[in-house]
Amino acid sequence: MASKERPLRADARDNRDRILAAAREVFVEQGPGAPLEDVSRRAGTGIATLYRRFPDRNALIRAVALDALQRTTEEVIRARDHEPSAFAALVRYMHRVLDIRIGAVFPVLLEEIPFDDEEIASVRDEGVAIMQKLVASAQEDGDLRPDVTHADVGMLLVRLSRPMPGPMPRTLAEELAHRHLDLIVDGLRAGRPGDLGGPALTFDDLRSMGGDPPK
Repeated sequence: MASKERPLRADARDNRDRILAAAREVFVEQGPGAPLEDVSRRAGTGIATLYRRFPDRNALIRAVALDALQRTTEEVIRARDHEPSAFAALVRYMHRVLDIRIGAVFPVLLEEIPFDDEEIASVRDEGVAIMQKLVASAQEDGDLRPDVTHADVGMLLVRLSRPMPGPMPRTLAEELAHRHLDLIVDGLRAGRPGDLGGPALTFDDLRSMGGDPPK
């Protein structure tokens, strides 16, 4: 596992957070080969500041992936611990994932993320385990339809997170994603008529295809 870094000063931490946020957006828009100068420009930092924190492109991509996984794991824990039911926790978590945009950045970086990295694997597996328990609990409570899988939730979030084509303003696209998630949540509730078509994939099925969905 990577050694823990010393705590950053407030200004250095702010620079790092802004670089990671900018990198997420630039990679979604331009792909993993986007110029790092575009990342630093959007972050409002110099390129030298970026390279002080992230010595090369691979280090930045790893940091973006790890940060997104840590944020989503923190959100699923908060949802589990503060919502009155597993289904409510699931809904809260899905909305927060749209804000974090892991479902947009991970597909773009999928072939670049070192999933064999011990720290990345540990954070991912922790979040996946909590999500799987939430799905199972919501089904046991009778709130979530029994034929929904953890992977269904992850792939729905990927679809909703992808940028809309055309000149639609980003703010409007993000608001629509939350609206459409609310529509989808209604279809996730137990008691809806009809069987789901297509395969019921598991997390292991997705991992065997060479990548990981949002948790």
